[in-house]
Amino acid sequence: MLTAYDFHTASTIDEAGVDMILVGDSLGNVMLGYENTLAVTVEDMIHHGKAVCRGVKNAFVVIDMPFMSYQASVEDAVRNAGRIMKETNCNAVKLEGGVEYADRIRAIVDAGIPVVAHIGLTPQSVNMMGGYKVQGKSLEQARKLLHDAQAVEEAGAFAITLECVPADLATMITSQTKALTIGIGAGNGCDGQVLVYQDMLGFSGGFTPKFSKKYANLHDVMLEAFKQYKEDCAQRTFPGEEHTFAISEEVMKELKDSEGIRRRIKEIRI
Repeated sequence: MLTAYDFHTASTIDEAGVDMILVGDSLGNVMLGYENTLAVTVEDMIHHGKAVCRGVKNAFVVIDMPFMSYQASVEDAVRNAGRIMKETNCNAVKLEGGVEYADRIRAIVDAGIPVVAHIGLTPQSVNMMGGYKVQGKSLEQARKLLHDAQAVEEAGAFAITLECVPADLATMITSQTKALTIGIGAGNGCDGQVLVYQDMLGFSGGFTPKFSKKYANLHDVMLEAFKQYKEDCAQRTFPGEEHTFAISEEVMKELKDSEGIRRRIKEIRI
């Protein structure tokens, strides 16, 4: 599984044969420039989700439910999940939280909408967690995550994202649930893996999460290309003859002659 937020990226990921695509509310960070995901709206998710779904032929597309689109009530959860699915044509929605939001998951599933749960580090609760920290390292936290996994599975989630969870604990959760587990910073014992595609392609020249393997360094490639373009324009080496369209000398001569006659007539009238 990889994230995507636009038509071209989604179609390329799909062409590569990746099984699942997540339109994550991480778009707030990597596409919209927000400090966190909290400002992302349902309309944002639908806008980007539509583009992704149009670019996909085979991959299973999951779209995040953003902050406050399901927390307030079961009714809000079902209504917004329905909007996202109906308006984007996605395959499933994803929401953060365990035991506390099992009733939302159950209601959404009862409405005929497949759900991916998300436990461990839940970015929408970053202020409650005191930052982006690994979850489940203490006995109390580990037990909570086991209970969360059980609760969301019983509520009907067909898959569970495990974010920033110790590898042994993630493997244990995977062994105890029939739901598909998808890890991000949770070791290789999960059933699947997900990464933010900008992280794995090295789009940023700065921070990269520890759990993300950089498969390319596109930041440097793009930066060099942009610099070279600027230089070519300044030196007028672009566009070159191979980038331009020709017109016959005869047409240009007739055009110049006719324009010259028009100018002389205008001068006489003045």
